[in-house]
Amino acid sequence: MATLPAGALMHRAAAGLARRCALLLGDRGGVYGARVLLLVGSGDNGGDALYAGAHLARRGVAVAALLLTPGRAHADGLAALRAAGGRVVDRPPAVVDLVLDGIVGIGGTGGLRETAEQLAASLAERCGRDGTRATVVAVDVPSGVAVDTGHVPLTDAGRPCAVRADVTVAFGALKPALVVGPAAALAGQVELVDIGLTPWLRGSPALRVTEWSDVVDWWPALGPASEKYSRGVVGVATGSATYPGAAVLSVGGALAGPTGLVRYAGGARAEVVHQHPSVIATGRVADAGRVQAWVCGSGLGTGEESAAELRAVLAAPVPVVLDADALTLLVDGKLADRLRGRDAPIVVTPHDREYARLCGEMPGEDRVSAALRLAAWMNAVVLLKGDRTIVGTPDGRAYVNPTGTPVLATGGTGDVLAGLLGSLLAGGLAPERAAAAAAYLHGLAGREAARGGPVTAPDVAAALRPVLARLG
Repeated sequence: MATLPAGALMHRAAAGLARRCALLLGDRGGVYGARVLLLVGSGDNGGDALYAGAHLARRGVAVAALLLTPGRAHADGLAALRAAGGRVVDRPPAVVDLVLDGIVGIGGTGGLRETAEQLAASLAERCGRDGTRATVVAVDVPSGVAVDTGHVPLTDAGRPCAVRADVTVAFGALKPALVVGPAAALAGQVELVDIGLTPWLRGSPALRVTEWSDVVDWWPALGPASEKYSRGVVGVATGSATYPGAAVLSVGGALAGPTGLVRYAGGARAEVVHQHPSVIATGRVADAGRVQAWVCGSGLGTGEESAAELRAVLAAPVPVVLDADALTLLVDGKLADRLRGRDAPIVVTPHDREYARLCGEMPGEDRVSAALRLAAWMNAVVLLKGDRTIVGTPDGRAYVNPTGTPVLATGGTGDVLAGLLGSLLAGGLAPERAAAAAAYLHGLAGREAARGGPVTAPDVAAALRPVLARLG
């Protein structure tokens, strides 16, 4: 890094930023004659914005810079802007096509100060030459977000103390705030600009973002010799006479996965076989036969009979998925010895309230650290459900799912997810890959189901099939 010319990284970042802004202005009617406002803070993000403004000014854009700390603006960037024909203003212009947020970057903490937050909020309503709202572009991260956790402080009125961007242009590597927490929703469309950092980005990333190509690579392949047992058999111990729907949904998720056979054990076997006649159903885990993974918990109940079924699942030397009522049965610690004595992997799938019952506190602002703490404590892979689901491993690796959607916040969708996850485990995937892939595909299924209107859990189960068909 020391061998690079002074300012080289900033100039590379500014060139990539200006290119993206020019493309956006082109979509709004053209670059020449467009009106751009730079919000310039005192740090390097302000310098990036000023240099990008200079690029745009040389292309005929009317660039105005509003300096939030006039005496501390990046001097060379400001000189470059003025030399290119840009100007410094005391108040925002009446007409703005694009606002470039260079207030604070990765060094900012605690949200925007009140004046900056009010300014950013007011500019979000400014209109451009075509009468439509100005496009807001954030430099590296939206100003005001907590970069490492994705947390967004709120004003007393409940507004985010941060910029809401339409596009964020990130430099060198994605920052956690662009993919996790409430901040991800403020980033808009994220574009990564390569500024030459790759040789220095060594070691394990703080966070892995699951991609479609990952799921394709991980998915178990079929061959001429494949048959139902070689593809894997998944056992599903969910539901009850009181909650038969949980069994039907979790079995539906398992059937959508890659395994060749599903065995059901529980009190809803009549309903399961009626809905899914290919399933082999019994009343107890002990009678189910051999499986390569178990799914346990959804709608199981929390009485002694349910606890006995959970003990039987934990006694099996195969990977297990523990969801819903199975997590509740773990809270009192009576099954701690069973958990510690297992050699086979465990995946737990709590939502925030279940996490709080297991840990004694809510996940809080840093959901990645929360998932990793529980994973280390339980020696299990943790799938912490949410809009941006986190998968944490006992050895400190973390994955984030980018396909989450609020339409999945409805009863029964977690049952579908657990079934699919169990099928992936039985198909031979490592537990963290199974969890990451299941969350990714489940999110895609939610989006697919939403095309038809309001979403229910059966809609999500049905939508898994066309989504998984794309895997070939």
